Amino acid sequence: MLIYWTDTQEIAIQLQEKYPEVDIFNLSFVDLKKMVESLEHFDDDDTSCNEKVLEAIQLSWFNERED
Repeated sequence: MLIYWTDTQEIAIQLQEKYPEVDIFNLSFVDLKKMVESLEHFDDDDTSCNEKVLEAIQLSWFNERED
């Protein structure tokens, strides 16, 4: 299954599994973008990534961690 920028929930799950100790809200968007792009099944280009998408991923990741 390929992952795209719009798959915020799946991205959050995978980020939590791969980076469980990262301080989510002290992470720059540049670093968050690199982390997402490093996920195994991530396959999207930069044209679909913007601050709004990264904020949604950040919030989903926070919610995933809280559950």
